[in-house]
Amino acid sequence: MAPSSAQPPDPPEASSGADRPAVRVERSARRRKTVSAYREGDTVVVLLPARMSRREEAHWVAAMLERLDARERRLQPPGDEELGRRARMLARRYLDLALEPRSVRWAANMRTRYGSCTPEDRTIRLSDRLAAYPAWVRDYVLVHELAHLAVPNHSPAFWRIVSRYPLAERARGFLIAKGLNDDGPLEEGEPDD
Repeated sequence: MAPSSAQPPDPPEASSGADRPAVRVERSARRRKTVSAYREGDTVVVLLPARMSRREEAHWVAAMLERLDARERRLQPPGDEELGRRARMLARRYLDLALEPRSVRWAANMRTRYGSCTPEDRTIRLSDRLAAYPAWVRDYVLVHELAHLAVPNHSPAFWRIVSRYPLAERARGFLIAKGLNDDGPLEEGEPDD
């Protein structure tokens, strides 16, 4: 007879370790070959074909956890310190600017702008909505705001500086398509970007 304090082991699909989230496996007879996973709160749901063996299940659960982690790491925005390093590197590479920003940080309260620059105190803020976008789009917004350290308006001189970033037009198109700016597409003459 087992002692009353002993607990049965968790089934593999619901186990949770210190380094692994709770996992729920759902099998479907309609699912033939594909395996997918998504997060539902603190649980990872792995969808498998019903015919898979327990060994295949264990393999795919581990593989899908790795894939989810890798995707989330890619989507994880850099911290303010890393954002500042990136801004300084972009300034040196594309703008030849002697002026470097004093601070670069994420801002949660920007709803109608991609970023903001205050040339007087050399501070740059990026909307935290950009965090989920590709790095080359964030780089464009950083270059745009860095250019304001040299030219505080949207004059032709300003746009010549911004156009040194090779993906500038592509990134502008991406941002316009995403519609982050609640007032409509970003226009070249629009103040206070």
